[in-house]
Amino acid sequence: MAGMVTSLNVVTTVETSDVLKKVRKIEIKTRGLSRNIFAGQYHSAFKGRGMAFAEVREYQYGDDVRDIDWNVTARFQRPYVKVFEEERELTVMLLIDVSGSLDFGTMRQTKSDMATEIAATLAFSAIQNNDKIGVIFFSDKIEKYIPPKKGRKHILYIIREMLGFHPESHRTDVGMAVEYLTRVMKRRCTAFILSDFYDRKDFLSAMQIANSKHDVAAIQVYDKRAKVLPDVGLVKVRDAETGHDMIIDTSSSKLRHAHTKYWMEREEALRQLFAKSNVDWVSVATDEDYVKAMMQLFASRS
Repeated sequence: MAGMVTSLNVVTTVETSDVLKKVRKIEIKTRGLSRNIFAGQYHSAFKGRGMAFAEVREYQYGDDVRDIDWNVTARFQRPYVKVFEEERELTVMLLIDVSGSLDFGTMRQTKSDMATEIAATLAFSAIQNNDKIGVIFFSDKIEKYIPPKKGRKHILYIIREMLGFHPESHRTDVGMAVEYLTRVMKRRCTAFILSDFYDRKDFLSAMQIANSKHDVAAIQVYDKRAKVLPDVGLVKVRDAETGHDMIIDTSSSKLRHAHTKYWMEREEALRQLFAKSNVDWVSVATDEDYVKAMMQLFASRS
């Protein structure tokens, strides 16, 4: 019995060590990106809640008379105006899809790996701007909610959760996750949804309501095999969300064409959905540099 316990402890220690190494690797890469590449772009792309009082100064020609501080003006017998500055602090929420389809990847990494890196980069960008960061892990249910906080320690905890998270369900319900965001976040926040958006349900209404209350942006991660099938003959495939197995003949040009046609129609439907809900959207493949996609997202908002 003692030997069995010792063996389990060794395994646990090795697994913990591997996770910590991955956390450290992601931290080094993504913190550098957020500091050296996204600095400024994040700040200008995602605004604060409004304007906050900073100080008073003497009236200058061209100042808005509505900003005159009459109490100070009366005290010094000359006009003074209130100076306001942008209230920069944000609350940033990451809605991270942890359904079965995110485990797929035929290129350099899985969709889940890419989503983790993007989320970590956004998180480090947030704390550099003194913003709070929180997470909602979702499948077709809310798997876990991490309330927004500040600080490096909090972000490293989030990254560890992303690396080692095991969802209870493998299916996807984006609308349910967005509705939860609307309910749980009482004050306006900036929300990033990271998903492949393989959802058979319509989530337009939920997205429109959420974006009217919050500032929502969508980041689609996908694998190019979802877009173009290679000609490699008979292949056994499994639906990661339903567990359904089937054999397909990829040598059939008709099948490959239908596969690509379905992808294009699905992308167009997504494009229209995000346009109708006024949500900024960017799409990035697992073998692409997500930095370019993120810069594109930031630039579209500046």
